[in-house]
Amino acid sequence: MTGRAARRRIWGWYFFDWASQPYHTLLVTFVFGPFFASIAAAHFIGTGMGETAADARAQSLWSLGLTVTGLIIGFGAPLMGALADTAGRRLPWIAAFSAMYVLGAAGIWWTLPDGSTLWWALFAFGIGFVGAEYALIFINSQLPSLAPAEDTGAISGAGFAFGYLGGLISLIVMLAFFMEGADGRTILGLALPFGLDAGAREGTRMVGPFAALWYAVFMIPYFLWVRDLGPPRRGGGLKGALRLLKKTVLGLGRRRSLAAYLGSSMLYRDALNGLYGFGGTYAALVLDWSITSVGLFGITGVISAAIFSWVGGRVDRALGPRPVIVAAIWGLIAVCVTVVGMDRTQLFGVPLAPGSALPDAVFFGCGVLIGGLGGTLQAASRTLMVRHTDPAAPTESFGLYGLSGRATAFVAPALVGAVTLTTGSARIGVAPLIVLFLVGLVLLRWVKAEGDEETWSATSD
Repeated sequence: MTGRAARRRIWGWYFFDWASQPYHTLLVTFVFGPFFASIAAAHFIGTGMGETAADARAQSLWSLGLTVTGLIIGFGAPLMGALADTAGRRLPWIAAFSAMYVLGAAGIWWTLPDGSTLWWALFAFGIGFVGAEYALIFINSQLPSLAPAEDTGAISGAGFAFGYLGGLISLIVMLAFFMEGADGRTILGLALPFGLDAGAREGTRMVGPFAALWYAVFMIPYFLWVRDLGPPRRGGGLKGALRLLKKTVLGLGRRRSLAAYLGSSMLYRDALNGLYGFGGTYAALVLDWSITSVGLFGITGVISAAIFSWVGGRVDRALGPRPVIVAAIWGLIAVCVTVVGMDRTQLFGVPLAPGSALPDAVFFGCGVLIGGLGGTLQAASRTLMVRHTDPAAPTESFGLYGLSGRATAFVAPALVGAVTLTTGSARIGVAPLIVLFLVGLVLLRWVKAEGDEETWSATSD
């Protein structure tokens, strides 16, 4: 492959992050998640619930959707990877899961503001989210073939930074032209385009079709420039895939560093996804922010994510991914402690004056760290996985990585939902994320910073 072709392949790979990031930025965190929570809370208030109970019920319903979706993603991820490795082809799988992404995102349009389609909204969101996460497994597995091992950290960080830039631009477009405020106009004072009805919240509901169109357009460079350079076809169909998966799982007993890393990342990435999934709903339910304010908060977080990811990739290349991961986790633990310790009336038990803007300022600062440290953590985690990846089965290896990120993906939302229901507080419900981060940090002690090449080399013999 020529130098120009190799560079185009890397840029095509970057475009997946650009194309797919709006699902996480717009749908999970800053637009659809808070919108779903707000209309669900209003719906439950309409049934006679008090505001606090309705907020807790809305957060619990959103956590249920994330829990079920996480179960599907987690337990299907390693099998998907094994199937792709035995077939020797990844692009058809990426195309199929891309179709799920587009269909699921587009279906979010039918989330009606009266709360009558809450279950449909969760179903459509789940279909798209499964497609996005399964496609990511195959995309991640291509990273080892893009460049020498010493350059993968910088490439991973740059990919995340490029993706967050796409998420930022998509969020700005939504705020400027589609998301209606209380006066029915966008943040720029514009009327909604295409005859959209502000009273029916059609501007905000456009977030689904908009994300679907964005993905379909910006995946074109990926499919034009990226070619499979993975392992040769092994054959065997489903039985062959199951044999490969069984061999890899049993081999974990001889790969202590990989097993510890999968366990660690399983917990801390679950906690991070919990922050992403509940950050916007926290702002809407606890701080009573409008959807537009949450969107502006999102811009701050996405800008910091792009910058931190790029810088983190350079630090990763200089120091390795493990110290970057440790520093990011400690920063996110501090964020969680801050979020749990404040609301509109107090900050760590210190009463605030009525109408104080301090909670808003503090949470904006938290948003900077959630976005920045979260992006850094994901990029460095992908690099550390490359150091533990068997080149004979890269997709299956990243299927296990997908499993570690999603096998317990139901735990964070389930714990948040359970604690929220028990305490009746959407704020205290975030507390379990602190425990997940801490346990993940402890398990990192058994992870080799340089990976375990000698182990998988021996296992493959």
